[in-house]
Amino acid sequence: MTGWAWLHWIGFVVAVGYAVFLFSHVMYSRYLFIRLGREETEEARTGERFRELAVQMLGHRTLMKDRRSGWMHFVMFYGFIVLQFGALDLLIRGLAPEHHLPLGRGYRYFVLLQEITIVLILLAVGYAFYRRYIEKLKRLKRGWKPAVVLLFITGLMLSLLLTESMRAIWKGEPFSVYSPVSSTIAAWTGGIGPGAAELLFYLFWWLHLLILLAFLVYVPQSKHAHLLFAPFNLFWRTQGPPGKLKPIDLEDETAEEFGVGRIERFTRNQLLDLYSCVECGRCTNVCPASTTGKMLSPMELIVKLRDHLTVRGAAITSRTPWMPAFAFANSEANRVALSSRSMAEAGSRTGAGSGRMKAAEMVKAESDSEVNLIGDVITEEELWACTTCRNCEDQCPVANEHVRMIMDMRRYLALTEGKLPSEAGRTLNNIERQGNPWGIHRRERSGWMSGLVDGDHAPSIEEAGEFDYLFFVGSMGSYDKRSMKITRSMIRIMNEAGISFAVLGNEEGNSGDTARRLGNEYLFQELARSNIELFHQYKVKKIITIDPHAYHSFKNEYPDFGLSPRIEVYHHTEILALWIQEGRIVPTQSLEERVTYHDSCYLGRYNGVYDAPRIVLSAIPGVKLVEMERSGNNSMCCGAGGGLMWLEEREGTRVNVERTKQAAAVQPTVIASACPYCLTMLGDGTKALGKEDEMATYDIAELLAMSIGKSYS
Repeated sequence: MTGWAWLHWIGFVVAVGYAVFLFSHVMYSRYLFIRLGREETEEARTGERFRELAVQMLGHRTLMKDRRSGWMHFVMFYGFIVLQFGALDLLIRGLAPEHHLPLGRGYRYFVLLQEITIVLILLAVGYAFYRRYIEKLKRLKRGWKPAVVLLFITGLMLSLLLTESMRAIWKGEPFSVYSPVSSTIAAWTGGIGPGAAELLFYLFWWLHLLILLAFLVYVPQSKHAHLLFAPFNLFWRTQGPPGKLKPIDLEDETAEEFGVGRIERFTRNQLLDLYSCVECGRCTNVCPASTTGKMLSPMELIVKLRDHLTVRGAAITSRTPWMPAFAFANSEANRVALSSRSMAEAGSRTGAGSGRMKAAEMVKAESDSEVNLIGDVITEEELWACTTCRNCEDQCPVANEHVRMIMDMRRYLALTEGKLPSEAGRTLNNIERQGNPWGIHRRERSGWMSGLVDGDHAPSIEEAGEFDYLFFVGSMGSYDKRSMKITRSMIRIMNEAGISFAVLGNEEGNSGDTARRLGNEYLFQELARSNIELFHQYKVKKIITIDPHAYHSFKNEYPDFGLSPRIEVYHHTEILALWIQEGRIVPTQSLEERVTYHDSCYLGRYNGVYDAPRIVLSAIPGVKLVEMERSGNNSMCCGAGGGLMWLEEREGTRVNVERTKQAAAVQPTVIASACPYCLTMLGDGTKALGKEDEMATYDIAELLAMSIGKSYS
């Protein structure tokens, strides 16, 4: 082996060894930072987890919700799998020029596949550049950092082609149809001669290697860390009903706080979310708070938490979070969570008057516990802007759970700090004292019965004796005058269909959903246990409710507190669709309405009920069903979820008005909903737009009652 060959080999070993050392240090640091979180026990369900991983990672199910970027990512993802073998082949050729991957006669087909893949990836990179910097999609960040990766990829592709073309000239190989691109480049540059081609071969080979190693070191320290963490995040995503909150053990006397007030109080799965974020902006793009001018951006919330974890983790573990420090530390430190208003104040407390701290200052601030998770990193305004609609989670390609993190921080504010918006405090007090958000006396809960006419009857539990269904009316259906019409319509439909049912009347309690979403886990658990005791006492077998929030709580969250698994829970649209299909209800009167249906978040994204309401509407003669641009699993929230029904919107435009505009765009005569909260918000939206005479708002039960000639509207 010549001196040059020895130098070449030594340089290769040193470069690869140094890059692997840097990469390993950063990855181990991130691993230790994630380990700071609380351990979370998840059911194994290994088979189900592998299926979900395959569907999401290999099938790109969520990514394909945006077809254009989905196909772009598809090309890059599978292209890089092919090119990993190409990179290995290139390394072999550079270290032992007479050898290549041992594929026998199939090697030439591999070379052809590699060149086709390179062309496709270059086209995908060009499209990615176009989307970000020319089309300027609002959800995508611009600047030099996203461009770095595009340059890395372009450099890898071009250096691979140039290396192969120089090798062909050096070895005197003729044009090959199995390597059309590199052969064409070789034909254009063949005049340089074998000696110069050999020199250029090694020059481009080293360029490819150094770009590859730089990419390896850069990835875990950038948003592209999702390449490494997202597969684990997809595999370990929370199983079970979407959006289900986990109970807090309020009797744990060792607990220093309830909820999450420090980054290390999140679970390890939640901290894994942070490093999995792609920063694609899909979550923020669909967030009702963000799109109507509120402070909350789900993507920025994750990014700020991630950066806070990195610095906090460095302070706790005494490990350098960025490697090599001279290349990363200052630029990353200047970015860490200082974008929020109060984080700049944290910077001034540590002596950085400009609101920007160097890495060492930031780590010191974290060590001294001068940076608060809520207040300095994430503002209270952001937390209270969330409607818990889960549209962000539905659109996230790496299965991040933004809402669960927000709820954990809300719980901390409510249970540990006792800090709530004034309206939230009043609402919770009213629920605690009288069992409803208005504070109306609990003895008036059955007041809606006085409006029943024409022989309609809602038998009480005692009166009914044996019954098939408990109709849980809910606070909106019991106290809100507009929602009472939904309640009475359901009573009329059930009487018409000959259904055996009963109501609890004044014994009925609040479902507790509002309390839980406003962070008061204690009140929720108290209400849940009280309701469960009542259901079991009266031997309830099946429950129907018009409230998707109560439906979600009963079906998915009450079992954690002892609700019998034998009790079946139905939303009224599910049971109405079933009765229509069974022939119990036959809509006969034509309504002649152009109807657009608004999907409730807690019915759709939380529980997957999309078809039942449409089955009911399609069964009504004369109804022409038209879909809004945002419908189904991408339906926009009405603005009432997460307890925000009871809070004032003080920033930006009103969410319900924006949603009503989307409905108005398809020119309906009726906006249909399947939730009393949604109905209220959309009704207010039509009034705010001055369109209440053009567009009526009805619940699906009301429309069905009209069609069977039994209307209360």
